[in-house]
Amino acid sequence: MAKSRARLSHVDARGKARMVDVGDKAVTDREAVARGEIAMSPQALSLIRRGAVKKGDPLQTARLAGILAAKQTSALIPLCHPLMLSHVSVELTPASFMP
Repeated sequence: MAKSRARLSHVDARGKARMVDVGDKAVTDREAVARGEIAMSPQALSLIRRGAVKKGDPLQTARLAGILAAKQTSALIPLCHPLMLSHVSVELTPASFMP
């Protein structure tokens, strides 16, 4: 007998995408963590660290973009329900990376 596979909640029995009813779901605390890296030249990293980028601080632009993305998660991820956010924190650390 074949192994039973768990069914995805956002896919019906015929494999079609569907929205899941979360109306009766209890309110819960949730936390999400995302990490990423951006590679750049040593010169660009130096400009960022010195606050010498002519068009402004790219770290503040990235922080703002991260906060806005968190607030728009349901618009960016298909079939994602909107969630109330009580806090969003974006931490950025310019660091040298040696492969």
